[in-house]
Amino acid sequence: MDMGREGVLLMNIGTPDHPTVGSVRDYLREFLLDPDVIDIPAPLRHLLVRGIILRSRPRKIAPRYQSIWMEDGSPLRVYTQRMTEALGEILIDTDCEFGMRYGNPSIRSALEKLKERGVERLLLAPLFPQYAQATTVSSLKCAYNELEKMNWQPEILELGHFESDDSYINPLVSSIESHLENGSHVLFSYHGLPLSHVRRSDATGKHCQKIDDCCSLIDDANSSCYAHHCMMTTLAVTKKLGLGQENWSLSYQSRLGPVKWLRPSTTETVEKLAKRGIKKLIIISPAFLADGLETLEELDIEIREHYTKHGGGELEILSCLNDNLDWIKGLSNLVKKTFSTLPMLES
Repeated sequence: MDMGREGVLLMNIGTPDHPTVGSVRDYLREFLLDPDVIDIPAPLRHLLVRGIILRSRPRKIAPRYQSIWMEDGSPLRVYTQRMTEALGEILIDTDCEFGMRYGNPSIRSALEKLKERGVERLLLAPLFPQYAQATTVSSLKCAYNELEKMNWQPEILELGHFESDDSYINPLVSSIESHLENGSHVLFSYHGLPLSHVRRSDATGKHCQKIDDCCSLIDDANSSCYAHHCMMTTLAVTKKLGLGQENWSLSYQSRLGPVKWLRPSTTETVEKLAKRGIKKLIIISPAFLADGLETLEELDIEIREHYTKHGGGELEILSCLNDNLDWIKGLSNLVKKTFSTLPMLES
């Protein structure tokens, strides 16, 4: 019996190739025209994106990318590459590649590398702990579409969401606990999502925001709910840290467009916390496994300025897990556990 050559495709959301207006425009065009991101009728989506957003937003965002750009390129790409290389050093008999849902390196290019190496058992691993249509679903759709175009049919597994798995939670806990002091308050800031996406995940139509504490309850109706997964991550971490309910908050950042989004927003939450006069505010962003614009610029520059403006005191923005060794070991455990569900191939 033969295990078959194993390969892992790590998938992240993506980034512009360069911190320029043109590159940012190309990236946003691909990103925002995805119907899994802005799920309105195609004519309206194109009108919104091409007619409104792409006319002004690239000029506003390019300088923000410039402020965080690293010597080796975009932080998100750099850290995702480091994560992939570190995983490969642990899983020495497994081929590891990464691809971006939007931008480069593409999912197609990563799949081609894995195919050339003779991979027979392929794990599709979206780097999103909490399941969402705009991230997990979109990335998997792209991977399957490219596999079909390539006429490549390896045995395929999906990593799935892992919002409360100890392999992910324990590294998160370790990344926070050394920063805690008496009087600290931890804010869990997750990427925002339109309410329409969240409500659609409730197939029953009777649970989402219709039951008290719906996000905290474990139910078949919210098994694929992003907001529920965010709450499960938060509760798992706060339990291990021993934080009382008065010592932590949950919020959502990175809104775009006029639709209703998950609340409370990170902006309004830090404003309220500033007025409370807490000794030290710690912000962690568990939806992101690699640092990028949302953490290095939105949180560490924009939100920091907003918090200070409203009288906030000490503020510490924690890095994402990136290539932290504890997290890489946890990721390797998730990968090995998933591969173990496949039977061995006949030699």
